[in-house]
Amino acid sequence: MRASKFIRNDTFHGFGRADNIGRTAGRGQDDGAAGVCDGGRGDRGAVPNAAQEPTLAPEVFSRRVERAQAELNSRKLDCLIATPSTNYEYFTGYNPGRSERLIAVVLPAIGKPVVVCPAFEVERIKQHSALTDARGWEEQENPYKLVRSVVRELKPHGNGVIALEPTTSYGVYVALADQLSGWKFVDGAPVTERLRIVKAPEELALIRRAIEITEAAIAATFAQLAAQVTERDVAQLLSREMQQRGAPGGGLVQFGPSSALPHGGPAGPKLERETVVLIDAGCRVAGYDSDITRTTWFGDSPSAEFRKVFNLVHDAQTAAMQLGRPLYTQCQEMDRAARTVIRDGGYGPCFTHRLGHGLGMDGHEPPYLVEGNETRLEPGMVFTIEPGIYQLGKFGVRIEDDCLMTDTGVEVLSHRVAKL
Repeated sequence: MRASKFIRNDTFHGFGRADNIGRTAGRGQDDGAAGVCDGGRGDRGAVPNAAQEPTLAPEVFSRRVERAQAELNSRKLDCLIATPSTNYEYFTGYNPGRSERLIAVVLPAIGKPVVVCPAFEVERIKQHSALTDARGWEEQENPYKLVRSVVRELKPHGNGVIALEPTTSYGVYVALADQLSGWKFVDGAPVTERLRIVKAPEELALIRRAIEITEAAIAATFAQLAAQVTERDVAQLLSREMQQRGAPGGGLVQFGPSSALPHGGPAGPKLERETVVLIDAGCRVAGYDSDITRTTWFGDSPSAEFRKVFNLVHDAQTAAMQLGRPLYTQCQEMDRAARTVIRDGGYGPCFTHRLGHGLGMDGHEPPYLVEGNETRLEPGMVFTIEPGIYQLGKFGVRIEDDCLMTDTGVEVLSHRVAKL
């Protein structure tokens, strides 16, 4: 359905902006579940070259390499090897995508990083990447021998320890281990997670912009809802609204009983009046994501049950936001705070997912706000707070906002909605 066919002729409840609850407790917004673009997969795959060209200054990537080398040295690791993935992109500013042809960056604890790639890809890699030392292998050659040669340049004598980027395929690992016999391979996740979990100012600026676009697109989409549209119609409209604002994106759109499925797809009934509408959306700006969920009532007057559930979810989100203290509050404590409010309100079993997740180059990344995670929130960490109540066969309510831990507490980067 074309966007021009969406006509605003109804009243929405549960979408208006609320007053701030304080700079450290947030500019407020709803928290929601997962469902953004890449699904939290470690490797988002390639996107068009124009969108992948580095938009951050070259010195940003130089600093990232320096920090990675310091982390490698502190862990007594000789190098990190990453194939195309979010982590590869973090160091190079470009994700060429994975295929049967090996592309890998070898980032040493001492020395300059080297990209190993097919010979015919060398110029493309140099053109789009922040790293300029790209070495090519010919089609008839074993590419892993070139990786071995690069590693041996960095450590000519003896064997060492290699941190392998965590989404690297098993086949790549086996081939590397065959060429680097005697070398020890370890999980590179502790290295890459430590580097990415605290956002730099330039990263925060991109996340803030993605949030602005997402909020505007959601508002524009709600304003064009009309009876008898489908979830798919609205999802397409949402995506167009983001594209018109300069960012690729989209999200989940769920009506009525469909909203009780946290990750339900666009296959529900057509929109009727006096119905719950849930939109979980995000976009990407220069490689950085947003993730916001808004739940509203399409019709004249929200039901008493919807008001009760909506306000309880809002209270749960507020409790978590107000609890957060830098270098003190554990991720699991945030989850407990929100879950306690919902449990005490009589809906404990209906809160079926974790409270939130980290946000950055991946839609889902550390830190995860979930029971059992004792990680303490640090200044610079960005995460969602998204409690929800889901009643199968009836409706669900989720409020998701993107938050930043500061030196004084939680700052809500998006705009919170008001209670009903």
